[in-house]
Amino acid sequence: MKPGEAKLKHLFQPGRLGRFETKNRIKYGACCVSNYNTRDGFITERELARMRVIARTGCGMITNQGAYPDPLGEGKAYFRQVAIYDDKFLPQFEEIARYIHDAGAVAIQQILHAGRYGGIDLGYCVQPSVVPQTLPHFRPPREMTKEQIRECVRQHAEAARRAVHAGFDGTEVTSFMGYLLASFNSRFTNRRSDEYGGGIENRGRFMRELIDAIKQATPDNPLVVRLNGAELMDRWGGNTEDECFELMGQAVAAGIDMISVTVGWQEAPESSIGRDIPPGYWNHLSERAKKTFPDTLITFGNRLPDPRMANDCIRDGVFDFWEVCRPLLADPDLVHKAAEDRLDEVRRCVGSLNCLSRLFRDLPYTCTMNPALGHEVEPEYHVTPAAVKKKVMVIGAGPAGMECAITCAKRGHQVTVFERSQRIGGNLLAYANNDLARPDDLLSIISHYEVMAGKLGVEIRLNTEVHAKFMRSILHQYDAAVIAGGARIDHECMQAVEGHERLLDALDVAHGRAVPGRRVVVIGAGKIGLTLAEKLRSGGAEVTVVERERRIAGDVKPSFKWRHASWVEELGVRCLTSSRITRIAAEGASVVDDKGVETFVPADSVILAAPRKPNHELFHEFEWMIDELHGAGDALIPRGLEQAIADGFRLGVRL
Repeated sequence: MKPGEAKLKHLFQPGRLGRFETKNRIKYGACCVSNYNTRDGFITERELARMRVIARTGCGMITNQGAYPDPLGEGKAYFRQVAIYDDKFLPQFEEIARYIHDAGAVAIQQILHAGRYGGIDLGYCVQPSVVPQTLPHFRPPREMTKEQIRECVRQHAEAARRAVHAGFDGTEVTSFMGYLLASFNSRFTNRRSDEYGGGIENRGRFMRELIDAIKQATPDNPLVVRLNGAELMDRWGGNTEDECFELMGQAVAAGIDMISVTVGWQEAPESSIGRDIPPGYWNHLSERAKKTFPDTLITFGNRLPDPRMANDCIRDGVFDFWEVCRPLLADPDLVHKAAEDRLDEVRRCVGSLNCLSRLFRDLPYTCTMNPALGHEVEPEYHVTPAAVKKKVMVIGAGPAGMECAITCAKRGHQVTVFERSQRIGGNLLAYANNDLARPDDLLSIISHYEVMAGKLGVEIRLNTEVHAKFMRSILHQYDAAVIAGGARIDHECMQAVEGHERLLDALDVAHGRAVPGRRVVVIGAGKIGLTLAEKLRSGGAEVTVVERERRIAGDVKPSFKWRHASWVEELGVRCLTSSRITRIAAEGASVVDDKGVETFVPADSVILAAPRKPNHELFHEFEWMIDELHGAGDALIPRGLEQAIADGFRLGVRL
């Protein structure tokens, strides 16, 4: 037994699903779809390469991503979602089932009919009733006839039969996020007056028929159903939590083998898995499910990235299996590191939902923390021994610089990082210290780099300013230099504004180098300005944000824009959009909107938070001082955390 397995003995004990034994209590969950496949539903080499990595994660049970079951594509939610409505798709499903079995895991195939969120190629969607979309990018709904319902049930059963024929041990049907099954179950979208609508018994009829048909088509193979423990759709008249559990009871009575407890819809006005939700927040739902249905297997993992917490939950009867997906996208070695007692090395899923943000834009998903995700098929993204070992200097210990440094060290280079401040982290450290969501998640990125730098022998020289004179003193000691000095706030753009010398720098405030007064104006409603404004307002300051654009949060991920909008409303941060500062005085700032209307905002301090400018002066200074000169992250062009990490990694694997 490995040392971590002894410490997490409940997590690593064998389990069982139907007639199949699992080597541990970890279920890899299908987190939506990857969008790596063809427009007509065939699995690509890119997807197969990703699944080879997933198969090696060490999970006892692995769920392949959701495939739509109907030839029309009414169930298709994403442009490159895989299909399973015909036998012609099976050869590559067989490959994936083989990868999973070769790794010693139980293989589950998810069937995903998106319903209300489907029909992406058709211009319409199907659901139980014609309930208008609350999000404009989804298709207008059509009500399913009884004949279409029966055909849909048959298609699901045939999809399950195909999956088992391809080598999968069982199947899973999902209602997560408001897909077709959820649409029938919910009072919000099911307003039918026939036997498929009305009371909860009738609303659950489609689910019961689905379960029965799949069980008949695959009688010797287990069936998992993903069901909401909470819809979070109260604003729209959705199911109560009690109704959600009553529907679980119907699934149990119909003979389900396992319930995967989930939370939320795409249209829910509150978060369920974002980084504003603390780990373990939803555990009470799985605990209630386990107590209510003690003889049915419960799997759960919503916002639960920590194996130690999962181990304790299994010990305490909160659930039977830890269902984990996004944490394994962030770090595919998470389970192995847990087994080997190396959890200090884990790249934590920070809940930034870059994966979902990409899907919402019909793009293949990627991960903030794992820049290799989606590129597993490409050799140039593999960390391999360097052909020539070099001495590499990295200037700047932010995410881009540290990612590059540890990647270079993994390849055998000798790496020294130079950082002018007293701790690594760069502006991420300041951002984390002002974050209202989960500062600990962001700080875990810095802790990860500190741990890995120590284990890989990366030398870090803090409180060291690198400039031309310094470079001349170490001339020819290094083979390559990486400039990763980040970005700064561009004050030059305010030079024409009267009183610009009174401006405080947002990064100085965020780092604690400057302290604003109690009445504050923040210029710029991007992620830096909003984060600072929210933090100051939560501390009691009176805050006004001035933004040139018509909307706030322009540089924020699509999956988190709403959260900043909610905080601004909840905290009472005043936002003046389509506006600009024209004068700054000791008493406050004059603001003019795009119609020419001027407003004076009383303020003790005016903070400039945008635009940002790259710290790239060293590129010119060092051009003739070193053999190889490279750049990464915001020092090239100011962007976000995921781009900084990706830049550092891509440079590190090829240096």
